[in-house]
Amino acid sequence: MLKKILLALLIVLGLIQFIRPPQNLGNDQTGHISTLFPMPAQLQQTLRIACYDCHSNLTRYPWYFKLQPAAWFMENHVVDGKRHLNFSELAKRPVWLQYKKLHETQEMIDKGEMPLGSYTLIHKDAILKDGQKQEIIDWAVAAMDSLKAHNPADSLIPPKRKGAPAGR
Repeated sequence: MLKKILLALLIVLGLIQFIRPPQNLGNDQTGHISTLFPMPAQLQQTLRIACYDCHSNLTRYPWYFKLQPAAWFMENHVVDGKRHLNFSELAKRPVWLQYKKLHETQEMIDKGEMPLGSYTLIHKDAILKDGQKQEIIDWAVAAMDSLKAHNPADSLIPPKRKGAPAGR
């Protein structure tokens, strides 16, 4: 009985190897946030290593992406990461959302919540040093200051959702 279960499991694991998630390999940079708020080459490199795999349209895929279910797990992280913040498309988003995402970036880095521990466990080069954290925070704050200086204050506030109670 145990042999049949192990054989069935092996067959299932073999078959799922043919079901591949799409790869995140778009390289269109026209909507990249750096088109609005230039960043030094060193910061660009830091973000590429520590953030862009999950927060841009261009993911670097490791060897284990070829194995299921690891590829599905990784794809889920990429989709979720881009849902929260996509540096490759942020410049195309409304000003209030740019401001909000820059603020969230500053907060998440400051609190040490990004990059995720599950990511840095495998990607040791993505562990941010204090100077790199400060560089990201300084850039995000400068970008937010630029948004404040060049846009009306009410454009930095998210629009009220329809059906939301008054006063919220």
